[in-house]
Amino acid sequence: MSRMSGTTILPADEDKPRVVEAMFDRIAPRYDLLNRALTFRMDVRWRRVAVDALGLPGDARVIDLACGTGDLCRTLGAAHLRPVGVDFSLGMLRAARTDAALVRADALCLPFRTGSFDGLTCGFALRNFAALPGTFAECARVLRPGGRLALLDVAEPASATARAVHAAWFRRVVPFVGGLVSDRDAYRYLPASTAYLPSVPEICDMLGEAGIVQLSRRMLGFGAAQLFTGTRA
Repeated sequence: MSRMSGTTILPADEDKPRVVEAMFDRIAPRYDLLNRALTFRMDVRWRRVAVDALGLPGDARVIDLACGTGDLCRTLGAAHLRPVGVDFSLGMLRAARTDAALVRADALCLPFRTGSFDGLTCGFALRNFAALPGTFAECARVLRPGGRLALLDVAEPASATARAVHAAWFRRVVPFVGGLVSDRDAYRYLPASTAYLPSVPEICDMLGEAGIVQLSRRMLGFGAAQLFTGTRA
């Protein structure tokens, strides 16, 4: 069964991993270009804020989940941290521009020992995972006690005016420009995929059940993005 959001049909739960992987394989070559253009380069600052929010000392080991083309890995490296990038899309990993170690893996079954990382980041991918509770459980497992977590994703502004502008941009301009430059279906999916994103209380509950405490949420970009941070109990 598929979900309908506007005029875009989202894949059924059982098809989601395959469809999302194929989609990111297709858009990998121009993914960074479109991210910069469609966010007016605000995504660069958001990643810096996420890395700073980890509050980790230099040389700390950090896993970047759904690393894509390595944007967060590069930001982590610039902060003198030691990133390891993980992604399910081989196309994204092949297009990556980073010196970090890269691993192709499923977020529900990470190939790392328990407690082997000091920190974990994830940029704009929560809505693309097949099962968030299981993903958060794996995130907590690979973090050492006291390890830090920073999760970026899209959000909706609180102000009615900002929300209207954001909706027009995200649901009309993004698919149009993405279709011209890259892949129309993919850039229709990406705004529609916010339907997969649980509410803030639900996300916090899932993280808490996984063993992440001291949770906080920060709005970025006039409410267009949000950052969840927490600590492994």
